[in-house]
Amino acid sequence: MQNFFIILLLSTSAFLQAKYMDNHSCAECHDTIYDEFQSSMHARGYFNDELHHKIADAVSTKVYDCAVCHMPMADNLSDLISGKARPNKANKTHTDAVSCYFCHTIAYVKKAHRYNINIKAKQAENYKPTLYGRLTDPDNNDKHSSVNNPIYGQKVCTGCHSHKLNENNVTIFNAMEDKQDSQECIKCHMPELAGGSDKINKRTRGHHASHRFLGIHDMTFRKKGVDINMTITSDMLNVTLINKMGHPLIIQSARAKYLKITIQREKHLIWRNYLKHPAEDKQGYFAYSFKKNGEKIIIPATSTLGSAHNLNTKETKVLTYKIPKLKAGDIVTVGLYMRLAKSDCAKAVILDDSTLMNEQQIKEVHFIQK
Repeated sequence: MQNFFIILLLSTSAFLQAKYMDNHSCAECHDTIYDEFQSSMHARGYFNDELHHKIADAVSTKVYDCAVCHMPMADNLSDLISGKARPNKANKTHTDAVSCYFCHTIAYVKKAHRYNINIKAKQAENYKPTLYGRLTDPDNNDKHSSVNNPIYGQKVCTGCHSHKLNENNVTIFNAMEDKQDSQECIKCHMPELAGGSDKINKRTRGHHASHRFLGIHDMTFRKKGVDINMTITSDMLNVTLINKMGHPLIIQSARAKYLKITIQREKHLIWRNYLKHPAEDKQGYFAYSFKKNGEKIIIPATSTLGSAHNLNTKETKVLTYKIPKLKAGDIVTVGLYMRLAKSDCAKAVILDDSTLMNEQQIKEVHFIQK
């Protein structure tokens, strides 16, 4: 842990010599990308993401070590991590969340045990900064220079999105394997859109990478990640789930995804896979679970044991259910649903935004018995 903080402090002190470019300053030239970014989860953090804010406070009201990924441009990052300072709404380096400047000044990513570390590019004082990206022959302007850096097609996403272990070496977040690069992330979450990235399109580029960073919050996007098939033989229902994503079905400990299966006969419900709570169907409920010294806990920061019932990257899983024998006209519905804050999480922190706990559909398929 001590070595981690040394690396972090050295890299932070090096790049903070240059003037920080806040998110809004990017809008002058990149208005389309700025608008896309503002609607993304990268623009949300401690001050405008209630779930993150309240879980962070439930972990500690003194230390904010989530800042490493959720407030990475903080000009007092080491103080936030050590507990000498708290998030400040008047500080742009705090409210910009995962800022444009942060993502575009990553020099390389250092692989580490607990979580990977973004090493920032050194920026010389009193000179305009150099920003990195994937464009060939990028434009320069009066605000910054631009450089193509191969890391942006390789490992840049792994700095925050690979894995996180707590101090007891329990995995509390896992989105990418070591062998994966960023190409698959970019292909799905930053698809090419029509139009250049600059207001003054000097290179007459015809497209740009979306900076909405589409994900689970987008209903249309999340349908693409999983396929559902079903086969019925006599009184047995087989549900096949196919994870098409480059990461597991469950990557964050606050969330749950689960199957809701019903059989209707003449508009009456005659069978379902659970009675009151989807977790009753253990094979169809996907979530993390944690314990501390043998006792179940909700907030995983101090857990001593953790596990996840998951659908892993590109995995196909067949779930089998015993059901009533169908009659003509019976309708079988298999739906995959999710909650951004599972019920256990909602009990641990009081959430004002009820939509975080609402059931939201990912995908649904139907079968009618002939």
